[in-house]
This record gives sequence, C-alpha cells and structure tokens, in this order.
Amino acid sequence: MLFILFILFIGSWLAASISGIAGFGGALLLLPVLTHFIGIKAAIPVLTIAQLFGNASRVWFGRKELQWQPIAYFLAGALPFSIIGGRILVVSSTVYLIKGIGFLLLMMVIYRRLGIKFFTAKNRWLFVGGIATGFLSGIAGSAGPLGAACFVSLNLTPIAYISSEAFTALLMHISKTVVYQKYSLIGFNELGYGLVCGTAMILGSYTGKKMIAFLSREKFLLLVDSLLVLSGLQMIFF
Repeated sequence: MLFILFILFIGSWLAASISGIAGFGGALLLLPVLTHFIGIKAAIPVLTIAQLFGNASRVWFGRKELQWQPIAYFLAGALPFSIIGGRILVVSSTVYLIKGIGFLLLMMVIYRRLGIKFFTAKNRWLFVGGIATGFLSGIAGSAGPLGAACFVSLNLTPIAYISSEAFTALLMHISKTVVYQKYSLIGFNELGYGLVCGTAMILGSYTGKKMIAFLSREKFLLLVDSLLVLSGLQMIFF
C-alpha cells in the first residue's frame, strides 16, 4: 500500500510539473499510472480530485495575469457540458468520441504550424471550444489538451495562458466532482488517493512555474505543440 502511494505521489508530482510548464499534459502521464494501480473506473474520479489541487495551485501562482474575458466565454460553454459529460461517463462508452477529438487536436497543431487561421480569439470560438472541452473533460477525466489549444491561440504570455486555462479547468473539475459524488464514484479510497496525488500536484505546479523562466517563447510553443500531438495520438490509438 505504501509503495502504491509513493508511486502515485511521484507520478503526480511529475504530471503537475509538466502541466505547470505547458498548461496541460499531466493527465497524459498520470491517468495510465492510476489505471494500472486502482482501475479505470476509480482512476477518473481520483484524477479529477488531484487536478483540483493542481489547477488551483497554478491559478494561485499566476493569479496576477488571469484573463477574465476569455475565461468567462470559455466557461459559459464548458461548465454545463462538463456536467453532461460526467453524467454520460456513468452510463455509456465514449471511445469513438475521444478518438475523434484526438484527431481534432492533431489538425489544430498542423493548421497553426501552417499559419492557417482556423481559430481566433473571438468570443464565439471560445464558447464553442468550451463546449467541446467541458464535454470531453466530463467523460475522460481531463481535457487539458483541447482547452490548451483554445487558450494558446490567444497569444498570451506563458503565465497568463497557463493560469487562465487552469482557472477554467478548476471550475470544470469542481462541477464533475459533484456529479461523480452523486453517482457514488467517489468513496473513501478514491478521496484518499486523490488527496495524496493532489498534494504532490501542488509541489509539481511550483516546480513547473520555476522552470518556465528558462524557456523562450519559441521553445514554449514547441513544447505545447509536441504535447498536443502526443495527447492526440494517445486518444486515437490508446
């Protein structure tokens, strides 16, 4: 038992360090670890609890650069659909939907690298992006890559991008936690695992914030795009 908790703690710290640098990517690393040790049905609620801590800490570390208008439009679509997605997780399989969103992530990276203006900072696109992100977050435990793709298109500073995206993710995770609790997906064990992982994520968020200072904007965007591609491939094939 102690060995499992140790592995989950280290994995959560590494996951949050990645998210603290790129704004997402932690779930890509942590979800397979959780699934292996505690099973997929428990892994998604535990991941949600852990990311409450991870996202809250990233919001706090970047609180002075939060972008409130994009946040508001994004959440208008994301919050209700994260609840709908969380409900669907309880009753159905969503494999093909996740594969489709993985393909969408790959196309978004390709289009941006080619300079094609497929996504703008206009409020209606943030609203639509919020709907897709919230829905995927509800059914898959996390939708960091899709939310990140929306916010990175706004050409914000790294800290503003990471903290603003984390704020939206934080509220989605809170709404999903309520849904999961209602349908008894969160018990004593899930809560305990989530608290252990969440504590490690606070430390990881701090580590990531310190490491951002060593990245140029070009390297930062390359890292974000690389993780988006990896996330898309993971959704399609695994």
